[in-house]
Amino acid sequence: MGTPKRRLAVLSSHLLPTGPAPCSSSSGVSASFCAQQRLSHSQESGHENDCVFCKIIRGESPAVKLYEYDTCLCILDTNPLSLGHSLIVPKSHFSCLDATPPSVVAAMCAKVPLISNAIMKATDADSFNLLVNNGAAAGQVIFHTHIHIIPRKARDCLWTSESLRRRPLKIDKETSQLADQVREKLSNICECSSKGQESSLS
Repeated sequence: MGTPKRRLAVLSSHLLPTGPAPCSSSSGVSASFCAQQRLSHSQESGHENDCVFCKIIRGESPAVKLYEYDTCLCILDTNPLSLGHSLIVPKSHFSCLDATPPSVVAAMCAKVPLISNAIMKATDADSFNLLVNNGAAAGQVIFHTHIHIIPRKARDCLWTSESLRRRPLKIDKETSQLADQVREKLSNICECSSKGQESSLS
């Protein structure tokens, strides 16, 4: 499959199917945080009301639920890139990963070993990709944070990028400047975070 077709497949993997959705007692999800929260974490007014994942979490749209816990839900992707392609979705609405509180990200990631192990056993996969499309340029099409678990098998040729030759990192002035800039940004972020914590404690 060529690169444009692959990109289209990745982007459309989030869209709901046009045919009838599966319905069974195991595919229903209960209403939770999304049902009570409003627009505190969305980018646009009314975005949460139209969010596909929020509708699933509120029980207004169907989904095949694999696992549910207090902060997150794991569902099958409606247009999977491989058998068992699943999504871990927080029950609260956050538009992107950098808008998602660290505690929610930690809760999502904490269940990855458990969920991915079950998916790999069920699909006879021997590996999986853990993927976040964060922002439009990275292929995010549903602006509600989510993590992909994509089961893989040897020689499945899922990503065209896997056949690309990678170049070794050059340790030069440009690389040093980049590392310095990233460290500076991290230092500024850490300082702001610690000041915020100090003010909340006082």
